[in-house]
Amino acid sequence: STMRERKTTDPPHSSTDLNEGKEKLRLKQEVGLISGVSLIAGTMIGSGIFMSPEWVLHHMGNPASSLLIWAACGLLAMFGALSYAELGTIIKESGGEYIYILRIFGSFPAFLFAYTSVILVRPAGLAAVCLSFAEYAVAPFYPGCSSPQVVVKCTAAACILLLTIINCLNVRLATSVMNIFTAAKLLALLVIVVGGLVLLAKGQTQSFQNGFQGTSVGIGAVGVAFYQGLWSYDGWNNLNYVTEELKKPEVTLPRAVMIAIPLVTCLYLLVNVSYLAAMTPSELLSSGAVAITWGDKVLGSWAWLISLSVALSTFGSSNGTFFSGGRVCYITAREGHMPDILSMAHVRCLTPSPALMFTSVMSLIMIISGNFTSIVNFFSFIAWLFYGMTISGLLYLKIKKPELPRSYKVPIIIPIIVLMAAVYLVLAPIIDQPQTEILYIIAFIFSGIILYFPLVRFKCHPRFLQTVTLHLQLFLEVAPTTKDTD
Repeated sequence: STMRERKTTDPPHSSTDLNEGKEKLRLKQEVGLISGVSLIAGTMIGSGIFMSPEWVLHHMGNPASSLLIWAACGLLAMFGALSYAELGTIIKESGGEYIYILRIFGSFPAFLFAYTSVILVRPAGLAAVCLSFAEYAVAPFYPGCSSPQVVVKCTAAACILLLTIINCLNVRLATSVMNIFTAAKLLALLVIVVGGLVLLAKGQTQSFQNGFQGTSVGIGAVGVAFYQGLWSYDGWNNLNYVTEELKKPEVTLPRAVMIAIPLVTCLYLLVNVSYLAAMTPSELLSSGAVAITWGDKVLGSWAWLISLSVALSTFGSSNGTFFSGGRVCYITAREGHMPDILSMAHVRCLTPSPALMFTSVMSLIMIISGNFTSIVNFFSFIAWLFYGMTISGLLYLKIKKPELPRSYKVPIIIPIIVLMAAVYLVLAPIIDQPQTEILYIIAFIFSGIILYFPLVRFKCHPRFLQTVTLHLQLFLEVAPTTKDTD
């Protein structure tokens, strides 16, 4: 059958298995409903809402159509998350798209996803968020001029190293950080929303007059506007990466989605309205940091509060991105698609520390050559390519395997809409404005074929790898884990 059988035994670790004959380690189920909502909302509300509004407005041409894009992005994120919630109740394993592609389509496409995600997409996403955190964090120290790139990049690197320590020490510590920072960023957004409502009550509505005048209708322009808007919603699928660490996943997963995403969508729309109440469209377009400009205009001498809030927000978001990104690396290694060492957990902290460290190193490499806007566009292209593949897998299961047990079902029209949107988002920029970067991305994805056949299909592993793995196990104090999918 096409639905691949789950492994009932753990992959052999040969000489690297220090715990042979003993019960293996498991990651703890410590993510409840509040932490689940925080993981989704906390990762979604990051740098995007403070940096993307000017780009959405730039590509759409006017305020009214840009607000429609923000609403449509929220609806699409909601539809995608509801579809993933059903997948999460059928395949109760951590790993998100990777584990769904593996179980439905098999090893080869799953490896291509794992290779692209672990080496490129997840580290790039984390690097982009940490770079935006660094921009806002150092801005107060360089008033009236742009911050030196060396300082920004060093701050971003320090942020990644701090996140690595937090996430390697304790799952509960990482989720506590997530909860605290989510509360802080919701408070910051509420300040912006209330400020905007006060301005509207005073009659500052000029930005909304003739709101649809000059709307861009090109498929490429709309597609890129969607990319920038959807970047702000990225994180809607994060809970699916940690399914095995959820308390009662069949209940927690759908509930957390239904609370977090409508909350974030409403906040985003109100924040955009607030920006447009405080600034004319031309002022918004010329602003390097929309939230800071808003703070200068509305809060005056208290504008520093916005810089602080944005820094807190992006730090909390990067923590959520790091938390789930490390799990993707860990799960792919556990299934034999990455080196064994990445599938192990710390014997006392019970965290996937080798996978987290690897994600950290790759993100630091991305920061050296990072650029926020280009990272967002290529991140979105790859992400929606694999979202589309995952959603097509759900449609296959709904049509061909309706007998599979599931505690939650999404109406079939919803994944169909998401699949159509994914096809549009992948093809529109290629058709309208082909860029050589897209070719490089596709070439990178398929370069995974060179590694797949010798290393995964035919298991041609150099002998020295076993010795290296053993030494790393001893040095990092890690051991193989077993999965808990009950």
